[in-house]
Amino acid sequence: MTNADVIIVGAGPTGLMLAAELRLAGVRPLVLERHPHRRDAPKAGGLGGQILELLRYRGLLERFEAACPGPPPAPRFPFGGVHLDLTHLENPPLHALPLPQQLLERLLDDRAAELGADVRRGHEVTGIGQDDAAVSVEVRGPDGPYRVSARYLVGCDGARSRVRDRAGIDFPGTVYPEVNRLAQVTLPDSVTVLGNGDLDVPGFGTVRAGFTRTDRGLFGLGSAPGATSVSLYTIEDESVEYDDDVPMTVTELQDSVHRVLGAHLPIAGTTRLSRFTFKARQAERYRAGRILVAGDAAHLFPATGVALNAGLLDAVNLAWKLAADVHGRAPAGLLDTYHTERHLAGARTMLHTRAQVALRRGHDAAAEALREVFQELLLDEQPLRRMGALVAGTDIRYPMPGSGRHPLTGTFTPDLTLHTDDGVTGVARLLHPARPVLLDLAGRPDLREAAHAWKDRVDVHTAKTDDRPADALLIRPDAHIAWAAPVDEPAETAAPALREALSTWFGTV
Repeated sequence: MTNADVIIVGAGPTGLMLAAELRLAGVRPLVLERHPHRRDAPKAGGLGGQILELLRYRGLLERFEAACPGPPPAPRFPFGGVHLDLTHLENPPLHALPLPQQLLERLLDDRAAELGADVRRGHEVTGIGQDDAAVSVEVRGPDGPYRVSARYLVGCDGARSRVRDRAGIDFPGTVYPEVNRLAQVTLPDSVTVLGNGDLDVPGFGTVRAGFTRTDRGLFGLGSAPGATSVSLYTIEDESVEYDDDVPMTVTELQDSVHRVLGAHLPIAGTTRLSRFTFKARQAERYRAGRILVAGDAAHLFPATGVALNAGLLDAVNLAWKLAADVHGRAPAGLLDTYHTERHLAGARTMLHTRAQVALRRGHDAAAEALREVFQELLLDEQPLRRMGALVAGTDIRYPMPGSGRHPLTGTFTPDLTLHTDDGVTGVARLLHPARPVLLDLAGRPDLREAAHAWKDRVDVHTAKTDDRPADALLIRPDAHIAWAAPVDEPAETAAPALREALSTWFGTV
């Protein structure tokens, strides 16, 4: 029998991110993927929102940016048939990285391999059992069946998760009859891209840029001045159930455009063809004993642009908690906070994606009025920023224990500029190793002394910063603030509160 600390089922983005984070924490993950090779079928077209900051905090963002086939798009994002246009905002709350999923998986695969993760492709899980001490897994590999055991198993095996089903975790929700087709295409010389982004299609006439709603569905067209390709998008209700592993063809796309728009659109070539359906599902619990779920196995959202962000953040939240348990340092209830925190974040994402369903699916005059009023509200900066933060996932505040909590607790740590004896740095650089950090911003020896007993688990740094938000910050490996000392809080209350937070999150010593 092969042994590992944690078994991960599924080598998609969530599983690979989890494997890398576990390796940073000194844990031995084993990733089992039933497909023998990385799949190159186009799926998600990029990353966006909070995960970009997290990648920067791991020192990975530049590497990911360098792999992008094109520059970052302007911050203008579809939202239920309308747009969040952030282009005129200073420091927009939402950004995107045009990194197709197949390139993302390659980068994450390389990262996991560099850190020493064991990733086995062509190894299918055929049976799972668990008891109070371990999980055992039956595997069918290229050389025959074998068994592997571990302290925990995480299902990162997608929407049809076998792990979730075998763990008895319910996955309630709604399936919408929408079929979405998205493509990046080049056009023949017979089709003219006009200066305003419209298309002049022979035998049909003008196809307007942006969204065109008909009684048969929604058609979207996007192009940029001087671009050699255009983006096409269709939504229509169908009763056909498609297999996600069967790629979309050009003919299928053209037939959909014709049904929705009534135009025969010539296409010279494609750089992306993808099809997806919309479901609103969330696992009732993210943990069943020693089995946990993450990514699409835990949640499916009825809108584009959020699933990868949510899945990768699941992985980062879960990894350090699993590692603490494996190393025997986890305080009581730590692993349960994975469900508490990420289920809350998933519900928040579900809220705005379901709102998008209501905005985009209506075809009558009342629905048009709703979209018009909503778009009018977004002309004002405050609601626009609020919506951008909601979609980005940056408005999440995890519930934190303890009384008298600082306003920063539970939030993602801002990347403060730090002035140290060794020069200028930032919070992001301190979190590259994915270890907890106590950041003393006020020269507080009492707080550093209070944390001394945790010196093998928590890195202590002293620095100064402009506009100091607190005297000290206790930052978890996932970059969320577990505790903060208000400015000039007396040692009599600050030091005991810090020791309580250290024990709550990183165990007794």
